[in-house]
Amino acid sequence: MLGEGIIKGMAETARNFLGSYVSDERLTTVQYPEERIPQTENARQFPFLVHDGEDWHKGLRCVACQICEKECPPKCIYIEKSKDKKPDYVGKPQFYPAVFDIDLAVCMSCQICVEVCPFDAIKMNIEYELSTADRFGGLLVNKQQLARPNAYFHKIHPTEAAEVDARLAAEKAKANAKAKAAAAAATKTAAAPPATEAATK
Repeated sequence: MLGEGIIKGMAETARNFLGSYVSDERLTTVQYPEERIPQTENARQFPFLVHDGEDWHKGLRCVACQICEKECPPKCIYIEKSKDKKPDYVGKPQFYPAVFDIDLAVCMSCQICVEVCPFDAIKMNIEYELSTADRFGGLLVNKQQLARPNAYFHKIHPTEAAEVDARLAAEKAKANAKAKAAAAAATKTAAAPPATEAATK
């Protein structure tokens, strides 16, 4: 029938309009900024860096591998690797970013940096109220501004954060078991008498 699509669209509009008076689910408009619609878990805006513990600098998961910088389509990530190393979550010495900047004015929120990161160090934030009067430097954020605790990651993306923590805990347990086995083998080797000495006896 001619105009059937228009009639269906008008019916949907009328249902939402009338339903908004009796159902919150049909209410599509809120009085922003006094009211805000809660963000869904899959929402994403711009990246942030995850750190463990209270000290953001010591706890950053990022090891400055620069994969995210290389893979970023708009080239908005700038990383400088440190000269020294610090221990990571399993105690292995790793480099860390001396400089880690993201130009949010250029970032297109594609999430490729998150997908290519092998250390689960960079994730997508849900903050969107980032307007500034400084058009050049206001949206160029450094690693301290990007750093967020793991608790914040759990708050905005609980399902993904739980999966990441479980995987990191398994990797840490595996590394600890390997280190204990190596230490036990070294102790056993040191305690065993030399082969020549045993042969003479």
